[in-house]
Amino acid sequence: MRDPGDRSVFAPGTKLETRIRRRGPKSEGREHVQDSRRVALVTGSTSGIGLAIAQKFARMGYAVALNSFEPETEVADALVSVGSGETRYFEADLADPEAAFGLVGAVIAAFGRLDVLVNNAGIQKVAAIEDFPPADWDRIRAISLDSAFHTIRAALPGMAERGWGRIINIASAHGLRASPFKSAYVATKHGVVGLTKTVALEAAEKGVTVNAICPGYVWTPLVARQVADQARVHGMSEEEVIRKVMLAPQPTRRFVQPEEIAELAAYLCGDMARSITGSAISIDGGWTAR
Repeated sequence: MRDPGDRSVFAPGTKLETRIRRRGPKSEGREHVQDSRRVALVTGSTSGIGLAIAQKFARMGYAVALNSFEPETEVADALVSVGSGETRYFEADLADPEAAFGLVGAVIAAFGRLDVLVNNAGIQKVAAIEDFPPADWDRIRAISLDSAFHTIRAALPGMAERGWGRIINIASAHGLRASPFKSAYVATKHGVVGLTKTVALEAAEKGVTVNAICPGYVWTPLVARQVADQARVHGMSEEEVIRKVMLAPQPTRRFVQPEEIAELAAYLCGDMARSITGSAISIDGGWTAR
């Protein structure tokens, strides 16, 4: 999945920087998007599911804020080439609470507001709990769960004031089920689902919906890199990991594609999804039907 639900990995650091790619002539001062255009922030959006969602939003005409820890990226240029919306890149290490909270403020300062928040950032570690480094536990929790808390508390007030907003948390099938050797990942994804439901109740009368998407295994760069770790802890070949570990829980026996997650995210942003809130929506090839 991305492991169910993996995202771009963030490197240590606390800085928050903005790199801008845009079409058209440059104007003086701060530029705000047209009132009719939605503004979306997708965390962990330089590859995999996050990138697919950002690309979909760009094709829908959204102004899109991309994010990762990377100091240099051409992803924003790629997005401009596929959509009419303005795109900007915000560098931030979401393991840092101040950077996570400040990221939303930077996006609002750049675009004038934030309408859609997609919390997609997350990392993975595969190890037995007795061998699990506490530092890895702390970092996985910080990026996968704590960062969503900080971005939501920064974004929700403005959405509520305008009476419209969409918050989408990319959780995982592991937010609903468990697998061995993934104590931190499973624990944090269950936390993301709980956070989603709680905020949905708090925002229910404010015009803001809050939902979690729970992917099964999605073929992304992070999942590809995880295969070797899985082979090591399970004592099997990489081909066996894909067949017996990753795809075994999914009755369809196929990886979910990032574009499928992006289409669901786009639907949740539409007016016809205004009554969908507080939901943990599975897109996992039937995994959680068992």
